[in-house]
Amino acid sequence: MRTLKTTQELAEFCKAAADYPYITVDTEFLRERTYYSKLCLVQLAVPSEDEDSAVLVDPLADGLSLDPLYTLFRDENVVKVFHAARQDLEIFWVEAEVFPKPLFDTQVAAMVCGFGEQVGYETLVRKICKQGVDKTSRFTDWSRRPLTEAQKTYALADVTHLRRIYEHLAAELEKTSRSHWVAEELRTLTQPATYDIQPEDAWKRVKTRTNSAKFLAVVRELAKFREAHAQQNNVPRNRVFKDDALIELASTKPKSPADLGASRLLLREARKGAIADGILAAVKRGVNCPPEQMPKVDNSRDKLKVNPALSDLLRVLLKSKTESSGVAAKLIATSSELDQIAAGERELPAMSGWRFEVFGEDALKLCEGKIALAAKGQTVQVVSL
Repeated sequence: MRTLKTTQELAEFCKAAADYPYITVDTEFLRERTYYSKLCLVQLAVPSEDEDSAVLVDPLADGLSLDPLYTLFRDENVVKVFHAARQDLEIFWVEAEVFPKPLFDTQVAAMVCGFGEQVGYETLVRKICKQGVDKTSRFTDWSRRPLTEAQKTYALADVTHLRRIYEHLAAELEKTSRSHWVAEELRTLTQPATYDIQPEDAWKRVKTRTNSAKFLAVVRELAKFREAHAQQNNVPRNRVFKDDALIELASTKPKSPADLGASRLLLREARKGAIADGILAAVKRGVNCPPEQMPKVDNSRDKLKVNPALSDLLRVLLKSKTESSGVAAKLIATSSELDQIAAGERELPAMSGWRFEVFGEDALKLCEGKIALAAKGQTVQVVSL
């Protein structure tokens, strides 16, 4: 097993890899103690039987630059193959503002090919490669050096099996003319906005039990401070303070350090220093927020006039389309989307792109009374009216 520890070694491998139609990629990283992932290892493999066709790259080695790899990522003649690529792509975007293009994600492709929702790598190895995966090194500390032989073997398996999986799925997509389905799904993964978390929007991820604009104004300011502090200090947001403490602070609205000391849920480290000052300032901003600048809660869905019978019929149609296409129902349309369609909404993911081909077009016809559903044995068929 070869480990590349110099920029020159990496450049030579990437230059050779540029002659192949694709390269498989995976990473190992740590994120338990940081806001941004710490890249600890990169695994690469090309479609060859050569002994050095799969290598490990040590980004922690002194002086090693990943620039040759980023150059390969920009080479659009070579497909970059990942499994569940989102976290890997976030690392490369944060590190170098680069996205691998063209991109192929075997998890997305597997869902389109009928392997179920968010299928795991081990499942694909078992079903396609007919092999097992050794999981003993899964929770290892990848930042420690030297790596053991067991760690190296585990890491390389993540890209060597991926070659066969990619070839199998790519052939299946070609046969079923669904390659453009995968391309649509991957478009979001290569958008900077997917990974650039703005502190101003952090409050939208906090679950609350009230939609009071005054309360949400304080939640917004607290979440904004927490996100900015976590980013600037590269610490997990929960190490600043957790969501339950945020909700408590938004409810109690502390005005002084003594008030913070009375909190039941706030971490001890957050009751003093920069975090405490930031909390008090955030609460003050939220409390003093002018009414016209308070968060606007979208209650439009609560006001939907859903036709329950039509909604039920759409669920039956979706089940029928799921069975005929082999694609997981949740990937085609969510339960809330079905209710929205039944209420007359059309600007939805289920009503565009490949989803419209599979489900949306007939859903629209069902709503317009142009088709009906009929049971035949164990299946449901679409009948034109």
